Amino acid sequence: MIEPTYERTALAQLQREKARFQTHIKLVFEPAAHDCGVCPTAGECCTDAHFVNVHITRLEAVAMRETIEQTPRLSREEKQAVYERARSAIKRYDLRGGADSFSRTYSCPLFQPGTGCLVHRRAKPAPCIHHACYDNWEDLPPQSLQDRVEHRVEQLNNSVYGQAWAWLPTPIWLALVDPDSDGVELARLERIWATRREPQSRAHSPTNLVARRASLPILNFR
Repeated sequence: MIEPTYERTALAQLQREKARFQTHIKLVFEPAAHDCGVCPTAGECCTDAHFVNVHITRLEAVAMRETIEQTPRLSREEKQAVYERARSAIKRYDLRGGADSFSRTYSCPLFQPGTGCLVHRRAKPAPCIHHACYDNWEDLPPQSLQDRVEHRVEQLNNSVYGQAWAWLPTPIWLALVDPDSDGVELARLERIWATRREPQSRAHSPTNLVARRASLPILNFR
């Protein structure tokens, strides 16, 4: 049984962690990056199914759901469309959990043409915050910054859900936390996760090296 108070507290802490990270990247590194606002192919970084493979925690998925549900500029139909895009991405790109999940890529369902990332300010994943288009390698933010934030995210996630989660592609988690879902699939996975001896840790996962190689790139020569 998930304690709602613990979850709300962790969500607030998660938002603060992400906000600090986003501010640091914006002030220190993004001045050397290309301006996304004038990109001739807006949203390409989010929708290019050849390289996007961002994985998130359960807590981050809940934060995304809460952000989407509380966004007044989206109609009910537009909110439902996010989860429909997530399920479509799962099917189209054959997304699933397991040892090979980081080798699979997809188009992110959180990008909406004309609006951009629907969770940009409140629930954006660390790899996406870390990402920008740079011309020079020396201008890139160090990977250690992202690793540190993801470790903190993992700690917050474990404090709420214990073993009842796994690092999964964003579309899978969005489908699992869909407010209109019957919850059957999430309950099934919880039973599987409960058999593990320890909560999953990305830092100690055998797929971690693959994850770092395949994660959303932060260098894009134009």
